[in-house]
Amino acid sequence: VNLLMLLEVAERLSLKGELEVAREIQLALLPRGTYTAGDIDISGFTKPANTVGGDFYDVLPQSDGTIILTLGDVAGKGSPAALLMALLLAALRTLVEERMEPAALVARLNIQICRHSPASRFITLVYAIYEPASGRLTYVNAGQNPPLIRRRDGRFERLHGTGIALGLFEETHYTAAETRLDPGDLLVFYSDGITEAEDPSGQPLEESGLELVLERHAHRSPSAIGTEVLAAVQAHAR
Repeated sequence: VNLLMLLEVAERLSLKGELEVAREIQLALLPRGTYTAGDIDISGFTKPANTVGGDFYDVLPQSDGTIILTLGDVAGKGSPAALLMALLLAALRTLVEERMEPAALVARLNIQICRHSPASRFITLVYAIYEPASGRLTYVNAGQNPPLIRRRDGRFERLHGTGIALGLFEETHYTAAETRLDPGDLLVFYSDGITEAEDPSGQPLEESGLELVLERHAHRSPSAIGTEVLAAVQAHAR
């Protein structure tokens, strides 16, 4: 019995070591630090529920001056979600090079996910192209939590869904929508790990809790705001 227990411990330690390496690889796939171009600053943060997870984001500056912003959430947690997240990022970055319109790109991405992932898995995604010169933001929201825009006068707006999650039906079509970002506006992409974080009594933070944090720290830098959001989630969950 002792020998079996020792073998079990050794196997678990080996698995833990492999997961830590997988975590390092996963984090290396995501942007780091703050991206600054002209009058905009962009920061991203992720904190997996397990060692690895299925949430992801990307910031892809283009040669024409536009910036691609994307954030998504693979259904489930752990290694299966992390593997599908890596597949999606690879496909996304390949399709971006073809200079496709947002709706067409997301439709192509959906086909790839349908063909190469288990039927039980799906991915919510928001994909946007920002034009710094005009402030125009063209986006597709495929079942992801509606990103928030806090206008400089304090109003909140939401970028609602324009299609269903990826990986459900291969023939799904998506539409794009547009809005405009002005000086002083704050754009926030987030996953449900923020708004569904529960306190000990089971009460989620909800979108209202996130808005409260954004309102309180809207004057600060994006990296500082991200830190405050994570701190608020941890405080709420205790």
